[in-house]
Amino acid sequence: MPVLVMKFGGTSVANLDRIRRAAKRVGVEVAKGYDVIVIVSAMSGETNKLVGYVDETSPLYDAREYDAVVSSGENVTAGLMALTLQEMDVPARSWQGWQVPLKTSSAHSQARIEEIPTDNINAKFGEGMRVAVVAGFQGISEEGRITTLGRGGSDTTAVAFAAAFDAERCDIYTDVDGVYTTDPRICSKARKLDKIAFEEMLELASLGAKVLQTRSVELAMRYKVKLRVLSSFEEQSDEAGTLVCDEEEIMESNVVAGVAYSRDEAKMTLLSVADRPGIASIIFGCLSDAGVNVDMIVQNISEDGRTDMTYSLPTDQVKRAETALDELKTSGGLNFAELVIDEDVSKVSVVGIGMRSQSGVAAKMFKVLSDEGVNIKVITTSEIKISVLIDRKYMELAVQALHDAFELEKAA
Repeated sequence: MPVLVMKFGGTSVANLDRIRRAAKRVGVEVAKGYDVIVIVSAMSGETNKLVGYVDETSPLYDAREYDAVVSSGENVTAGLMALTLQEMDVPARSWQGWQVPLKTSSAHSQARIEEIPTDNINAKFGEGMRVAVVAGFQGISEEGRITTLGRGGSDTTAVAFAAAFDAERCDIYTDVDGVYTTDPRICSKARKLDKIAFEEMLELASLGAKVLQTRSVELAMRYKVKLRVLSSFEEQSDEAGTLVCDEEEIMESNVVAGVAYSRDEAKMTLLSVADRPGIASIIFGCLSDAGVNVDMIVQNISEDGRTDMTYSLPTDQVKRAETALDELKTSGGLNFAELVIDEDVSKVSVVGIGMRSQSGVAAKMFKVLSDEGVNIKVITTSEIKISVLIDRKYMELAVQALHDAFELEKAA
């Protein structure tokens, strides 16, 4: 039988009533003739509670035991979902990561999926099981230890299973009814997209849109897995939600598909750094070693052999970056006059595959922001994206103005 993967996030399985609702959706797909692999997250709030227990017990915790604790939330949901389906006379069985086995690297709390053998689950499908309920977010290392894939890892689990089992589609059930042109909480004119290209979704996810985890979109694009984002709380039809697919499957699209934002950004500038080969490697190697996630990077014009280096980073990583650079300066590994930090900025981006063939998008974006009195601090671009760093107090204004200017409330 054809295989369908269905993933239910934490809010979709937050209590027994919601698990029953989700199970009914699974039952509908089974009745259509699918063998179904259900990927479940922990109940809403459960992972945070478990993380809190670990932090309280052992502030300098063993990452292997951290994974053993925080992965347990998904195990509970998988068992409850399987029991609920059995009560509906749907042959179902729960699977923990090690039982599949979902093989991962040994990087605890941020493991990467290496292989998903299909033999065990397919054998059970052959024996009459119709639904495999798999605990998301977890796997097993080469050493035989439980591992976790990082927050949001159940999305990645779902896409990986869809690729491994050559599933017809991977449906991601969440608390929103699809992918929007921007955050509806900020812009009332935001429109739900029927389809969006993998590349656009990847950019939006990496730039702050929280509908799908970035790694899951990367996997879907690499293995050509059709993704559909749906609401767990609304009646569904075959056209419901948003389909994330190949660019070729979209007949017409706007030049700009969406406006994304990241509210809590910071800007750091190293003043008067030596302008010589290898200096960027020293700076960003130091930050990488400290676990700092740098995004936008701008180097000023050199004068008298010195230059300024500016970059953005999440606000919760500022202290880590500052400490790492100060230690590098103290040790003589880097010489700079001053480190200037601005923790009151946000990143706003426009994304669209149509930008490849359409000129003037950057000019229009900058004109819109200028007309609203918004000063741009940093600009970066790619083939299908333009991002700017601005004062945080103007973030919502900028998102609304750009959404209006590119008429994103209108379908192509």
